Amino acid sequence: MQFEPYPFEKLNNLLSGVRENTHYPITNLTIGEPQFPTPKFIQEELGFSAGLLNKYPSSAGQEYLKDAMIEFLQKRFKVDVLPAQITPTFGTREVLFSFPQFLLHDIEDPVMAFTNPFYQIYEGAAIASRANIIHINLLKENEYKPEINEEELKKCDLVILNFPNNPTGATITTDELAKWVKKSIEFGFVLLNDECYSEIYYDNIKPPSLLQACVKAGNLAYKNCVVVNSISKRSSAPGLRSGFIAGDRMIISKYLQYRTYMGCAIPLPLQTAAATAWGAEKHVENFRRLYAENMRLAREILGVKTPKATFYLWLEVENDLKFTKELYMKKSIKVLPGRYLGREGMGENFVRIALVETPDKTKEILTQIRDFIITYKGDESESFGY
Repeated sequence: MQFEPYPFEKLNNLLSGVRENTHYPITNLTIGEPQFPTPKFIQEELGFSAGLLNKYPSSAGQEYLKDAMIEFLQKRFKVDVLPAQITPTFGTREVLFSFPQFLLHDIEDPVMAFTNPFYQIYEGAAIASRANIIHINLLKENEYKPEINEEELKKCDLVILNFPNNPTGATITTDELAKWVKKSIEFGFVLLNDECYSEIYYDNIKPPSLLQACVKAGNLAYKNCVVVNSISKRSSAPGLRSGFIAGDRMIISKYLQYRTYMGCAIPLPLQTAAATAWGAEKHVENFRRLYAENMRLAREILGVKTPKATFYLWLEVENDLKFTKELYMKKSIKVLPGRYLGREGMGENFVRIALVETPDKTKEILTQIRDFIITYKGDESESFGY
């Protein structure tokens, strides 16, 4: 298999030989990893359950974890999911890589479509599945809405959407998702929405789930539709590796059988801590307030339009590679060139900035970025946009 180098590897190569400004500490805004401590109640539950390390976990996941995830879906999205319609996973990266291989294995010349720019694991999964790729290009002019013509959809076996979107921060409505649900039934492809950023939203505008769209479209069994979600961003606990895939019962049951051969069972102490986190909400609200403050600071300091969800700024610049190199050289700040996250020109002349630090630190960082833009662009009023 021939995989494209990961975006962070490309960034390391770009910055190789570029010296940071030693007057500033090195700041990494490239990765979507929350920098807030995992809440103590989650850490304590993990410690209490350490004695369970003497037991093998099952691939299906413990019932108490599934119950917590089902309750989360019911409370957050007002959808009903049966135990047979959900499987806990070891985070979502592994499921996003393995699920396409499972689904497309027996299909001759499979076709997989996904949003572009994208989380690179989608492309890796397509390569591993020997699938032909169709890019669903997300354009600034269309507010990064996913559009694809029906002739291409008829070819698809699997379509992956990602809303709220990484890296653009774009969201779509339940009605817009419902149209995709109807197309999945009409043309017979499996539709997956990666919803890992569903809980990082602002102004109480809650992004919908594909499962809600199924209900709205009258697809009460979630036929041909699945979602994945994760606790990593929601609870500032990426190390728990707690995610799930939920939806079409027939697909989930067959995928679970496949997973029994993969060896991705979640250690029991992680499951108990994760169940505690999935069942709580107050800490999530606290994190949302911090991210909202970071976005407010971005609007105030950089004068940009900020997204309705995620913790990313998708900042338009004249040249994303040059901007990245010079920002690191002048301010010791690392951002990710947008072209590393896209193909066919998508993402060029944008940079992704992960606002995952405390508001105090974020204010300092954004001020340095503003000063860099003013100094090296020479126009304080210039808009670099979202």
